[in-house]
Amino acid sequence: MGSRRGRVVALLVLAGLPPVVEQAALAAVPLHAARGLAPQVTAVWPYDSYHDLRWLLVYHDSWLTFVLGLLGITLARGLLSAGLTALAWPAGTPRPAWGWLVRRNLEVAVLAAVVISPWAALSVAFSAVALSWYLFASLGPMLVLAPFLVRAGVAAGWWRGLPTIELFGWSALNFVLLTLAGALISTTPGWWAVGVAGLAGVANGLLWQRTVADAALPARMRWRRVPVAPIAIVLTMAGAVWAQSLIGIAAPGPGVWRPPVLTERLPDRVNHAVIVLDGHDSDWEGEAPADPRVERFSYAGLDARGRPLPYPPAATHRSLDSSSVLLAAQVDALHRRTGRPVALVGQSEGSMVVRTYLEKLPPGPVTAAVMFSPLVQAGRTYYPPPGHEGWGVATGWELRVLFWLAGRPQPVKDDPDEPFVRSVLIDAPFYRNRTLCPVPGVRMIAFLPTVSAAEAPPGEYSRIPVYQQPAFHGGLIGQRMVEDRVIAFLAGERVEQPRREYGLLQRLGAAWQAPPLALSLNPVWSASREGDPARTGRVCEAR
Repeated sequence: MGSRRGRVVALLVLAGLPPVVEQAALAAVPLHAARGLAPQVTAVWPYDSYHDLRWLLVYHDSWLTFVLGLLGITLARGLLSAGLTALAWPAGTPRPAWGWLVRRNLEVAVLAAVVISPWAALSVAFSAVALSWYLFASLGPMLVLAPFLVRAGVAAGWWRGLPTIELFGWSALNFVLLTLAGALISTTPGWWAVGVAGLAGVANGLLWQRTVADAALPARMRWRRVPVAPIAIVLTMAGAVWAQSLIGIAAPGPGVWRPPVLTERLPDRVNHAVIVLDGHDSDWEGEAPADPRVERFSYAGLDARGRPLPYPPAATHRSLDSSSVLLAAQVDALHRRTGRPVALVGQSEGSMVVRTYLEKLPPGPVTAAVMFSPLVQAGRTYYPPPGHEGWGVATGWELRVLFWLAGRPQPVKDDPDEPFVRSVLIDAPFYRNRTLCPVPGVRMIAFLPTVSAAEAPPGEYSRIPVYQQPAFHGGLIGQRMVEDRVIAFLAGERVEQPRREYGLLQRLGAAWQAPPLALSLNPVWSASREGDPARTGRVCEAR
């Protein structure tokens, strides 16, 4: 009994200590936005490998450091998991030799690195462009693979048959635990979070005890002769390629955006002329808005008469700087034609064009700006262009390979090196710190779908009025109540509707975001004097 109790104590100490160490390091640095990741360091497979790979894919600055880091985390993960498995082994059941457990868990660590790495790379891409589609897409495979990989570290014939429902349940419970622990740590101030991380690690140890027992003890198994695990692994890796056709580097909008401001005449109480900016991969065939005071922004520029030109989806892939120059020309042309102050209404990429224009060019006649689904704290990670080394070099090439494979039978519409994405990566200090900050002389509001809460790390995200509504990215478009609020804002009324659950959703997503790259580390960003919300949890800090 004493020996059994000692093994349990040792298991809980081994599971609880690494999260404490990581959380203490994050508090000392500090790196506020990554605090929710620490409990995953001793989670069951594959959440542990997902944790390791996200750190590695963000924090390597050359191929040498990537290869050495990959070897290091694979070795450390195999040894740690072998120790947790040995201590969690059920009493009364013969346990394999220590050498077999080490060898097997090293093999599982290699397998997990191969299978999980594409999804971890997508998670890093999510942090670069701040789109929740990547976050949600990368979590599904973790839930599916968990019971298979847990069995792999314990049982010789792990690749045949379905895992038991209990094993699915315990591994899913670990996902819930990690989500809640990340939220609680994000809420807990200062060094108190270290204790929370330690308690989460102890809970991981108890779940190791349950999952190892279920995997090791004989049980009635369905599909005993079917190689279910290899099928699941192949489908998971293929899914990382197929995902590109569905989500791309920037999630597409729902076809052509036709809000009432385009399809209906503006009421007399609106004194502005209005430019409407659609999002990434939108197109426009030249149809005129219902009101002559309203124009659709053209990513192709203006014709000889100063009127916006029709444009194809590929035109939206240009850099944000070049789009903002086109917007400046269109603002001046519309102001000259109407003699009215100009209001800008953008969604997704269009809202980022609006914010870039307001920052880098004189706002001139622009006195109001409406931003639908802006990218909240974009530019939290980085990868260099082809032919260069730097932070995230291996991540960039992994994304390029995924997109190349995705375009094999038919080309995908997006590219991880397209000018739009590179402009976000290059100007990351600005987009990370100032996207939702006020601009003198311009009334501003952000219409945020609640899903964008998962896109922003816990902490501040806006210092302009926000109107929040349950929806996915771009999903507020077409809601009549929201469109009425836009007209009210343009008419000069105060419009604001923050939702209480937004902060909670921010914290619940904290565990599953990739760690942000500190602004001070990247030479590409060294000329910037922006504050870093990743360290402080605050936005709009003075330069």
